Amino acid sequence: MVPGETRSDVACRDADPTAPTTALDAKERRQLDVIRRFGTIGSLLLAVGSLGAGAAPVFNPVFQLPVLGLFTRMPTVALAIAFTGMFMIVLGWLALGRLAWPGRERLISLPQLARTLVMWTAPLVVAVPMFSRDVYSYLAQSEIAARGFDPYAVGPSQALGNDDDLTRGVPTMWRDTPSPYGPLFIAVGKVINYLTGAHVVWGVALHRVLALIGLALIVWALPRLARRFGVEPVSALWLGAANPLVLFHLVVGVHNEALAIGLMLVGFELALRRMPRIDPDGPFPPWQRGELLHYALGAAVITCGAAVKVPAALALGFLGVMIARRLGGRWRQLLGAAAGLAVIFLVVLAAAALASGLGRHGFGWVGTLNTASTIKSWMAPMTSLGFAAGGLGIVLGLGNHIDATIAVSRVIGAVLGPAIAAKLLLDSFRWRLRPLIGLGVGLGAVLLFGATVQPWYLLWAALPLAAAAGNTRFRTAATLVSVALAVALPPTGNTFDGHTFVLPYTYGAALIVVALGLLLVYRYLPSKPGAIRTP
Repeated sequence: MVPGETRSDVACRDADPTAPTTALDAKERRQLDVIRRFGTIGSLLLAVGSLGAGAAPVFNPVFQLPVLGLFTRMPTVALAIAFTGMFMIVLGWLALGRLAWPGRERLISLPQLARTLVMWTAPLVVAVPMFSRDVYSYLAQSEIAARGFDPYAVGPSQALGNDDDLTRGVPTMWRDTPSPYGPLFIAVGKVINYLTGAHVVWGVALHRVLALIGLALIVWALPRLARRFGVEPVSALWLGAANPLVLFHLVVGVHNEALAIGLMLVGFELALRRMPRIDPDGPFPPWQRGELLHYALGAAVITCGAAVKVPAALALGFLGVMIARRLGGRWRQLLGAAAGLAVIFLVVLAAAALASGLGRHGFGWVGTLNTASTIKSWMAPMTSLGFAAGGLGIVLGLGNHIDATIAVSRVIGAVLGPAIAAKLLLDSFRWRLRPLIGLGVGLGAVLLFGATVQPWYLLWAALPLAAAAGNTRFRTAATLVSVALAVALPPTGNTFDGHTFVLPYTYGAALIVVALGLLLVYRYLPSKPGAIRTP
């Protein structure tokens, strides 16, 4: 058994990933070339569309550039181009999945998939930020700390002033809110602002480099974790790192989830490198050379991820479960592992707080974690439930109590999500569940039942599950959800209040262009997942 495997895992697995596979044949390599080019054209179109449909800075330097500046004057055309690119990337990813589906007799190799990911990512590196304006908040909040203020006590408007270029890039609703991000991210942001002189464009560029570093960490960790947990590595990399949500929201959207999730996964892999393979009933061998060091190193790296965004801290709980199981699986050993990991967590967080220059204020972010709750998002199930209950009250003549019903439903979600995560920790401790699966589902539960849900939040659950859950039903469901969320959010990073009529035109134009493109390449695409190998 591999570390973390339960008694029923072998029976549940669709195909043995250690069974021999062969390389793609000549026909499939030609299909791969077509898929690569199709997706790369989609990335190029998305990058071009970002010039007029992206979340550009207030002082947009593209506006004065010859030729390229035309797209800023044609936002509807630019939006149609961006949608075309999005649809092509999603379709290219689905076609690529047919060559990476677990159980195929001939599979795309890890280097082939990695080169495809590089081709699709390269045009997006120079794209204007899209889908969100969060990167401008990163710049402003880091500058607050650089100027000696506490970013966990004041917002950009109070600390920098409303006329500051960095403040003007922040959406109005966030200008008075403190930072919800950890001290390590603030410290790195201060370095970026120092290197760029608080220049908005260069600051965005360096934050994108940070996101690419996070993506590289994800690419490094996913196949290794998948191999460790008995899942096809190339399939995990396809569902995880090559996912359109990763390309759209981590690379183009420049979200710090890239760095946080990357550190979390790398830390989990490092911690398990010296863990011996054991059965639920033992035997439990003595400490291996370097084993404790790897546990400490992995826990420190996971804590660094939590010092960027706090959800990564849940990985320490499941790592503690695995350490306790490795030692014999008793409650005494679980408490000992939890105590050791807690010490590492506090030491690393204290170091991050000192590095950020905030000192004792470096722990103030704990009180700002609910900042996003000021948004009432329909994507959040508990918020939608509150809207529905309040709307029902209006229909029944009970008055408008929507705010109250939303508050009540969010309290229920705040209890339900952690309760599910705690149950998953207990099941993992009792060998009923793979800990990495528990981590993915637990993160999904905490975030799904939270006050606000965004499409990129899914990645907290999807990436660990891509490396640990190998059954076909999960991968099919994850694929469908990824596709739906990938196209759910327009690329502008803004609402369409007052001009929603633009969306049908842009969606329609994009679908027509994509349909014509599919007619050209359809006969070159793989028509089915391919022959399934037998273990």
